[in-house]
Amino acid sequence: MKLQRFIAVARKEFIHVIRDWRSLVLAIAIPILLIALFGYALTMDLKHVPTAVWDQSRTAESRELLSLFDGSAYFSVDHYTDSYRDLTDGLDAGTVMVALVIPADFADRTRAGRRVEIQALIDGADANNATLAMGYVNAIGQIYNGRMHVSGSVHPGAAGRVNLEPRAWYNPDMESRNVIIPGIIALVMVVIAAMLTSVTVAREWETGTMEQLISTPVRVPELVLGKVVPYFVIGLADVAIAVAMGRWIFDVPLRGSTGLLFLSASVFLTGALFLGLLLSIVLKTQVLANQIALFTGYLPTLLLSGFVFGIYNMPAAIQAITFIVPARYFIALLQGIFLKGIGLEILGLNAALLSLYAVVMVILSHRKMKLKLEG
Repeated sequence: MKLQRFIAVARKEFIHVIRDWRSLVLAIAIPILLIALFGYALTMDLKHVPTAVWDQSRTAESRELLSLFDGSAYFSVDHYTDSYRDLTDGLDAGTVMVALVIPADFADRTRAGRRVEIQALIDGADANNATLAMGYVNAIGQIYNGRMHVSGSVHPGAAGRVNLEPRAWYNPDMESRNVIIPGIIALVMVVIAAMLTSVTVAREWETGTMEQLISTPVRVPELVLGKVVPYFVIGLADVAIAVAMGRWIFDVPLRGSTGLLFLSASVFLTGALFLGLLLSIVLKTQVLANQIALFTGYLPTLLLSGFVFGIYNMPAAIQAITFIVPARYFIALLQGIFLKGIGLEILGLNAALLSLYAVVMVILSHRKMKLKLEG
């Protein structure tokens, strides 16, 4: 490979990118839009749950319990009622997600250390949110029990001997955006790679300029690498934008090495770009190449990488398929670098498999371009 010819091809592609300012603007705007949209709209957290209460006790004990609900960030006690029908009507209408029924003998049973049951009705139309809400209700119940034991408001014999104090490592506030933002970086890179490189060679075939390139002394490695370089630079710029937005707008901690982050992103970006280039070489049609690149890159990254859905919850057959999704390893690297601050001593296998993916894509693109030109 001759450096002069490689630079000439890269310069030609840079000029095309600059002249096609619409695509350049989209390449910068799409990452910003995706990060803002997913960062603000996609959340696994459950806060300010609309809660209705039928307090039949109306005592200091019941008010203390309700203060735990109303004082937390998870519940918003806005509705007080005197009938069961009002609670069910609120659940039916969707204005209430959690309904609490406190019995009339709540205070007497609490003071005597006797078992007391509080009914919590939860709207299960959204199973995930219902599960979270149920967990929060149980947690507040345990907090209240602990307070009663400490204050001596309950019979001494009712106190338990085990005190479980859970602690979440790496993401102590359990903010879902700290997990989502690193995944969005992978998603952004896949979309950009599909949008840009999947049309490069196809455009040459459609406009008839490929014949002119073939007639020049340019060799296949120079042509393939020269066409990818401009989009690699754009991709790294998008990574920098995504990292900056995650750090300064969404307060996602970056505990690991920034250098390792960009090195991992470079390897993943190389594989994604050459996958788009490979599709562009094979299909020779810009629209078809772009659509298939999005389908083969965006959907697996969104659904099968562990970004949104936990891989351990998937059926065994689907879990096996995720091993061929490169975003799985890249997202594991991102989460390890962002949240855990760990390096290749732990993430080495993910980095190696990601590098293997990039090498395979480079080799396949080179061979396919060579076959096309020789054919």
